[in-house]
Amino acid sequence: MPSPSGFSYDLRPDGTVVVWHHGRAAATLRGDRATRFLAESAGGDPQLVMARWTGNYKRGNERTASRHPRNGR
Repeated sequence: MPSPSGFSYDLRPDGTVVVWHHGRAAATLRGDRATRFLAESAGGDPQLVMARWTGNYKRGNERTASRHPRNGR
């Protein structure tokens, strides 16, 4: 699986964090969630952290997995 790319984020003066993916807003984090995001992105791979926080980390096998008998189909 290729590593995530194309993410960036802006920290606004009111403490809100807006996560961007290829120029489009992917997530807006406020309060405690914004604080936890900033702490986590400072300590790890920022691209991977932003992909995980936006839910944009699943690629390729979602359709196959949803058809699996174990998943109720």
